[in-house]
Amino acid sequence: MRWEGNRESDNVDDRRNEDGGGGGFRPGGIHLGLGGIVLLLIGSWVFHVNPLTLLSALSGNDSQSSDVSQQQTGAASAPPANDELVTFVKVILASTEDVWSSIFSSSGQTYQAPRLEIYRDEIQTGCGDGQSAMGPFYCAQDRKVYIDLGFYETLHSTLGSPGDSAQAYVIAHEVGHHIQYLTGITAKVDALRARENKVQANATSVRVELQADCYAGVWAFHSQQQKHWFEDNDIELVLNAASHIGDDALQKMGQGRVMPETFTHGTSAQRVGWFKRGLANGRVEDCDTFGAATL
Repeated sequence: MRWEGNRESDNVDDRRNEDGGGGGFRPGGIHLGLGGIVLLLIGSWVFHVNPLTLLSALSGNDSQSSDVSQQQTGAASAPPANDELVTFVKVILASTEDVWSSIFSSSGQTYQAPRLEIYRDEIQTGCGDGQSAMGPFYCAQDRKVYIDLGFYETLHSTLGSPGDSAQAYVIAHEVGHHIQYLTGITAKVDALRARENKVQANATSVRVELQADCYAGVWAFHSQQQKHWFEDNDIELVLNAASHIGDDALQKMGQGRVMPETFTHGTSAQRVGWFKRGLANGRVEDCDTFGAATL
């Protein structure tokens, strides 16, 4: 992926030298991202906790706060100028800003870009304490994407998904959750889940996550048109990553059996399929997982 030399976003804060934590965790508002379940499984093996218990605790309902806090405690330090991975993150976020600004503008709207917080181990968010074990995530309460860059090593070593394009997919998926917030989908899902039992709420979560995968595909389509930066097998590396983080694949890895009623992100085939659907033509309307009869 030829990303070097492209515009870098100003909406990135590097908080790796700050102390995080405090305030407790409120499950509403956080979307576990591309590898959140993987890291939860790893945590469950270390602490001997049922991974489904951890998943239930950390991937709770999204909620849209009418009083979104934009304040941070303490000033964020600027990302080191020689940190190539931070530069990569800033370039990819900038690309999502360009793509979604253009898409929103075409329908007469103004895109409000999220900020992205880089942290180490744990961080205080608008949704409570964020921890590395969650993987990259989006918090609807403060409209921010959070990532511990150590996840990229997990993406490579645990998931067998190396490559810049797979790493870019992580960011694009989380920005997809921000699009859901901006378009009112988060609020509608919140209201729907309030009336659902656990199995139904899990099924709704699957549609939320698959739509974010599709939005990542929409981004990939338009960013490629703008920059021509995907090369050779870059997209195949993205699809490989998506195939490794399906609920079915992760449950087989973590507990040796598959429990469809507990799925919250979709199967490997579904995640690959919805990313490819967004990638095919770059149309947001193709990402209506909630109106789809089958996923």
